[in-house]
Amino acid sequence: MLETLHFPEDLKKLNLQQCNKLCQEIRTKLISTVSRTGGHLASNLGVVELTVSLHRIFDSPKDKFVWDVGHQCYTHKILTGRSDRFDTLRQENGISGFPKPSESEHDSFISGHSSTAISVAAGIAEANRLRGNDSHTVAIVGDGAMTGGLTYEGLNNAGKAKADKLIVILNDNEMSISKNVGALAKYLSSIRGSENYVKAKKRVERKLTSTAIGVPVAKFIKSSKDVLRDTVLGFSTIFEDLGFVYLGPVDGHNIEELDDVLLAAKNYGCPVLVHVNTVKGRGYKPSENNPGEYHGVSKFDIETGNPEAACKDTFSDMLGKFLVQTAKKDTTICAITAAMEHGTGLHHFSRAFPRRYFDVGIAEQHAVTFAASLAKQGFLPVFAVYSSFLQRAYDQLMHDVAISGAHVVLGIDRAGIVGEDGETHHGMFDVGFISTVPGAVIYSPSCYDELYMCMKRAMYEDTGLACVRYPRGADHTEFDKTALNSDYTHISGKKTDILLISYGRIYDHMFKAHKIAQEEGINCDMLKLTRIFPIDRMIVTIAMSYKKIIFFEEAYDMGSISQQLGTLLMENGYRGNYKRITAKGFIKQASMNAQLENLGLSTEAMLRTIKELAGKEVSDGKA
Repeated sequence: MLETLHFPEDLKKLNLQQCNKLCQEIRTKLISTVSRTGGHLASNLGVVELTVSLHRIFDSPKDKFVWDVGHQCYTHKILTGRSDRFDTLRQENGISGFPKPSESEHDSFISGHSSTAISVAAGIAEANRLRGNDSHTVAIVGDGAMTGGLTYEGLNNAGKAKADKLIVILNDNEMSISKNVGALAKYLSSIRGSENYVKAKKRVERKLTSTAIGVPVAKFIKSSKDVLRDTVLGFSTIFEDLGFVYLGPVDGHNIEELDDVLLAAKNYGCPVLVHVNTVKGRGYKPSENNPGEYHGVSKFDIETGNPEAACKDTFSDMLGKFLVQTAKKDTTICAITAAMEHGTGLHHFSRAFPRRYFDVGIAEQHAVTFAASLAKQGFLPVFAVYSSFLQRAYDQLMHDVAISGAHVVLGIDRAGIVGEDGETHHGMFDVGFISTVPGAVIYSPSCYDELYMCMKRAMYEDTGLACVRYPRGADHTEFDKTALNSDYTHISGKKTDILLISYGRIYDHMFKAHKIAQEEGINCDMLKLTRIFPIDRMIVTIAMSYKKIIFFEEAYDMGSISQQLGTLLMENGYRGNYKRITAKGFIKQASMNAQLENLGLSTEAMLRTIKELAGKEVSDGKA
């Protein structure tokens, strides 16, 4: 069916049996493709029927779909003209794993972070109203995103505006990446289990779909639903209190029920929230049994579900294990995550010290302020967070941590490039914005030994905001670790006017490029930074003694350490050749090796830059 039908138009012509067959084909395609490319599997398997039903009831791209986070949009992509290119998913020059308007008119807004969809949808709905456009806007939001504060800002304003063409789909699978936590998860569970309410209300919804809707009928049905709600539940839902009509919960894997409720939602003259229950990982036993592990996966064997040989330990794991060992001696240590228990390696800590472990949900702003408060009460909080997600909490770093002088330690995971997830997930900006926070200290270890060294210093020597940033993946470094230092390491040899500077993961690439350059007769020294901010005065002094400097940095250009060092050199009267290799914009999806090469930060690319600099020096007659 995927090869013979024209989508999404032909979806409306299919009967229920054909729809179910199509859903089976889609699941087969999802499993087959993601097993080869890696990607978000469990979340996409859970929304196949929901996506098919959405495209049956609404008319994309006239009607706009806004996917929260966006990692569950694979079926949407298959049904909107990208099925024949789906094998390029998350590959260089292929289709993105997230919605991307530049890729298709069916993708209404770029998305890669959580809790934004309702705000986006509210904006689109208001724009339609201002234009006199009668199209619908549908936000598809996971229950994990409901732990983020921006969701409620969007709900509050959308309900107040009474946007009559706005529909929010709450895809409730009891999961975000990790198991959902907090009062909201319990609240949704209380609604989710109200079977008598559901059965009674379905009869009303079916009546709605078979009736020519007029104002009197709509009022009657709304009144009937209110009576049902008050009788069975005994209370109104939070969504109704915010100005939405609440429909559901319904079975998110039953296309007939989904078609009914979405048609009903489409005919209301006010904002509607449809509560849909789905099973994350549906249709593939390994992902159903372990939806957290199959949320985002590398390549895997379909028969066994086993991933390709993976690193036993990663920087994330080693951080979690370090915290466990340290917390055995220090009872003030607390670990905090924002719904990323396994992703940040804190599952080790959660098992060992559950009373000192806090999963706050997708709420990085709260996490930082919560950490600052713990710190002011005499505890030592460590908040482990992905670099790209930390961006949400800049104000809290400035206002609640820095101004108050709270000693908060950040373990900044996924610093630098991350590969196939693309623009929305790279950790390229943390250096630039954290270095604007007065009193902040930033470390960037290049190996596990340095990770431990930097964490100890951040926890027990520094005060205020202390950050340790580290990359995705494992320590594969080959450089000599006998001279490690938590500030900087200057490696000099034969007399030379060339200095190479770097830090973090890519120092190993610079080390290898330097070794090859030396073998080819190009003399150059190296300066390895570990505490990258504030910049040590000795680093400026060392750099001033070289005529040629190349700073290789896995960070965004503006606000980078290399830019800040350049400013200090200029202020000190430097007149040499200072070259910076950094990222100049957002980085599209590709393998990490390809991205490093494209940025000029692979071993081979660095060697070319070194040779170019040395060649110019030779042509100048200075070597």
